[in-house]
Amino acid sequence: MNFDFSEDQHEIKRTAHDLLAKRSTLERVRAAAESRTYDDGLWTELVELGWPGIAIDEQHGGGGLGVVELCTLLEEGGHALAGSPFLATALCGLVLQAAGDDEQRAAWLPRLASGEVTGTVGTADALVPDADRAAVLLLADGDGIRLKERDEATVEPVDAIDPTRRYARVSAAAGAGSPLPGDVEAALDRARVAVAAELVGVSARALEMTVAYVQDRKQFGVPVGSFQAVQHRCAQMLLHTESARAATYFAAWAADADPERLAEGAALAKAAASDGARETTASAIQAHGGIGFTWEADVHWFYKRAQLGAAYLGGGGAMRARLARLAARRVEAVV
Repeated sequence: MNFDFSEDQHEIKRTAHDLLAKRSTLERVRAAAESRTYDDGLWTELVELGWPGIAIDEQHGGGGLGVVELCTLLEEGGHALAGSPFLATALCGLVLQAAGDDEQRAAWLPRLASGEVTGTVGTADALVPDADRAAVLLLADGDGIRLKERDEATVEPVDAIDPTRRYARVSAAAGAGSPLPGDVEAALDRARVAVAAELVGVSARALEMTVAYVQDRKQFGVPVGSFQAVQHRCAQMLLHTESARAATYFAAWAADADPERLAEGAALAKAAASDGARETTASAIQAHGGIGFTWEADVHWFYKRAQLGAAYLGGGGAMRARLARLAARRVEAVV
């Protein structure tokens, strides 16, 4: 059994990393965050490369690849804190493809895959990423999801703690839009795995920045990274990051190859990535010492992205509770 990416998957990830390293530098992240705008040129480039439709079926104009390939792109997006509607639009395509009917798929998937329009996924009681310009919104309500076009919902932009991404509150009249008739929980699980992948990238970059800093920063004539307490903190950050990465790519594999294992895999991945990203980015600020708490330091952008990403579509506590319910059902089925 091969636990590594295929050669093509490695190439997708390398290409994404190199592109975003040039197009989403920390200087550009800061400028976009402080102005609360996106680099529209970056989004145009991602569309030209086919990123929004990478996991959408070829019959709907997508790349026909899987959740694993999408997660490699989203991990690199989190690593670079790329500011664009890519995550929200990709999630919309995933959920619509998994739970929509033929008419809904035909109407929206080609347009989402081509980047002609953007979309998003969320709930009415939480902040929804990139809802302000989304042409189609998938809102979870109770046990279902309703598809709402832009004129069927009220979107109120919000200046959230994370200025690297745009957020809004969304409301709509009861019964507005059309319900998705498929397995909405399985569809949302695919979205949770994708969010977890971005959080893995956020954690990985925060860890890299921290290791570089503690190797360079000296105290009493020696690098602070030589102190055991700092080493232990960095080791814990690595544990959080790699645990979340392993859980996330297992869940992504399950989404593509073994859907019966997706529910548990997605809950585990989102719990590990949510908790891990919050802990890792907080530790990054601590390890940077006094400078880590200043506006001039860059680590706080990752901390802020982690806070809202961790809560999006269910935080660690909600996912652990779901894992407990799934385990109880399995025991009941055996008994």
